[in-house]
Amino acid sequence: MPTESVYDVGVVGCGVVGNRLADSFTAHERTNVWGVCDLVESKATAFADKYDCAAFTDYRELLERDAVDVVYVGVPPASHLEVARFALELEKHVVCEKPIAENADEGEKLVELAASSSQTTAVNLPFRYTPGFVEMRERIRNGDVGHPKRISLDFRFPRWPREWQDVSWLTGREQGGPLREVGTHFLFGVQEIFGPVDRLSAEVSYSGPETYEESIVGYFETDGVHGTIDVLCDHQQSEENSITVVGSKSALTLTEWYKLVEHRGDDGGARETTLNETRERTTLTLVDEFVAALDGDGGNLVSFEEANRVQRVVDAVFASEGTVRELDDD
Repeated sequence: MPTESVYDVGVVGCGVVGNRLADSFTAHERTNVWGVCDLVESKATAFADKYDCAAFTDYRELLERDAVDVVYVGVPPASHLEVARFALELEKHVVCEKPIAENADEGEKLVELAASSSQTTAVNLPFRYTPGFVEMRERIRNGDVGHPKRISLDFRFPRWPREWQDVSWLTGREQGGPLREVGTHFLFGVQEIFGPVDRLSAEVSYSGPETYEESIVGYFETDGVHGTIDVLCDHQQSEENSITVVGSKSALTLTEWYKLVEHRGDDGGARETTLNETRERTTLTLVDEFVAALDGDGGNLVSFEEANRVQRVVDAVFASEGTVRELDDD
């Protein structure tokens, strides 16, 4: 029986999520972290010591190595196109961090590159594999909540960036802020359940002339269901990230990234039941699905096109200025 191939991975970017992906590439029996690149030499060296791999400070030098089969793009969004293009031109497979790019125009270039390439590509949007979210999606599709009537996306950040996010680019408008960094996941969740967002309107206020959004209040519509989006930063409330779908029979909330709760109001009373609080290493599931795709066995991956559909919604929120924006999902 032939031995299955092991795919060597080059990790570009030594951030928190880059380490999570590296842990999963190391844990998977079919992948191996071969090398890492970071502009900060000390970070690359520490990462290389941890994962017993080669260290680089120029991503081109890493990607040009014949040994590298797969590239994880974990740099800030404004550099995704540059790194992913170079990787695809070298016929490397690519896993790109979310958001796909700093804006949908740049994201569309990535979509076109992926479409013209024979390489396997994916974006790390883990709700595709999160047990609580998957159950939420299937219960809504199966009619458990009845007729969906409202979607609520709620985000509270007492501090932005959060304490563990020690990177300056997250404070800037160009590619940072909570909507891109966190809201992308939940807008993807809306898309997974209901399909593309058709229209929206939002008012955004910023923490400073060139810095992240401090407040977003808006609404959107998808598949005939209205939704709201509410973002607030720099306050005293506890952090919150949640999506709630209210139906004619019940409501479902995914909170804390993994916990699915059902709300019912039977016989005039209120009842809340936790349906799923399974924690899984979704990055390991992503790696498993990516390997399946490399083997030609399918692979349930979030495509560049799906990720850029979300980016178009993010762009429309920032461009709205309180007016209705129609989204053309070509």
